Amino acid sequence: MSAVLSRENLIRIAQEFGTPLYVYHAEKIKEQYEKLSSAFEGTNTVFFYACKALTNVNILRYIKSLGANVDCSSVNEVKLALHAGFPPQRILYTSNGIAFDEIEEAQNLGVIINIDSLSNLEKFGQKFGHSYPVGIRLRPNIMAGGNLKISTGHDKSKFGVPVDQIHLILDIVKKYNLRISDLHIHTGSEIKDVSVFLKGIEVLFDLVHHFKDLEFIDLGGGFKVPHKQDDVETDIHSLAKKIKQAFAAHPNAAGKTLQVWFEPGKFLVSECGYFITRVNVIKETAGACFVSVDSGFNHLIRPMFYDAYHHIENVSNPHGPEKKYSVVGNICETDTFAWDRMLKEVREGDYLVFYNAGAYGFEMSSNFNSRFKPAEVFVKDGNAQIIRKRDVFEDLLRNQIEVI
Repeated sequence: MSAVLSRENLIRIAQEFGTPLYVYHAEKIKEQYEKLSSAFEGTNTVFFYACKALTNVNILRYIKSLGANVDCSSVNEVKLALHAGFPPQRILYTSNGIAFDEIEEAQNLGVIINIDSLSNLEKFGQKFGHSYPVGIRLRPNIMAGGNLKISTGHDKSKFGVPVDQIHLILDIVKKYNLRISDLHIHTGSEIKDVSVFLKGIEVLFDLVHHFKDLEFIDLGGGFKVPHKQDDVETDIHSLAKKIKQAFAAHPNAAGKTLQVWFEPGKFLVSECGYFITRVNVIKETAGACFVSVDSGFNHLIRPMFYDAYHHIENVSNPHGPEKKYSVVGNICETDTFAWDRMLKEVREGDYLVFYNAGAYGFEMSSNFNSRFKPAEVFVKDGNAQIIRKRDVFEDLLRNQIEVI
């Protein structure tokens, strides 16, 4: 049975900790991780949690306890992972258009490093040569993902070194005798067609013979999670089977067994998350019936940012008659969460829950309109504990220097 929190539990948690509120369910994270580990059991596969999805240190520690490694997109995420107890050899840092001194800092911390530009690869060679292993993020020129904003492998993407520049990569590798330990690609998010990963493998198989020190192939993340009732997630068992077949059919020319890496982020934490809001105002107009909640895109930007869908439920009135509503926020900006959504009758004071809110929810939140960031709560073994306090007024002034 899928790990879920009941309406009654969500209401109780909202009443205890206030709203708006992010709630994360430990058992759902465990369920998702076990889907991956069981599907790939017996294969040489390692999972790195893409922590940009949710970096609360308690979440990092819990995911570490499950056996996952961690994937970081900034040196500060690296430091959070170290603070959470991950050893450096279990931390992957993939740079993206950053100044070289950040790569130097990551190297000083002893973590695994991927570089995504010829410029920084050259600087890395000049500074470290053969002394420190390094990976290369490639752009495979494969279109994948839910929409252009979350597709990262196509030929217009800023991410990675284009595969058609392999000759330039090899010139730098030879010039500095670089020890290339892994080749990395990441094609996008919300990938439900496993053939996308197989296309990526084919791209990499054409290149592996150039790198005598290669140990790992990193296929990134982007596994699809269901958002709507008829949605399906990526078929992990089919993916595992086909990847195993692909490696059997294409043995490494160097005779070395290559380990496969994946970087699931949203897949692990999206469905564990619930965003609970309370209804402030019902506004009837000729064009729509607006439900205004005590939040806005300052807390959950995904629907406005890339048209993300979140299932919304009125947990206060689950058996009421259905009516069409537009759910909006309370900030001075258009912040529509859902247009013309069928919900059980909504009344002022009701709790509305946004599902699939564990990934890129709190992580992308802000203090726009000088609104407080919400609290975060972690539920494990039926116990709800606060893991981040709600902002207070003093938080809005922190780091400001009053000179007038």
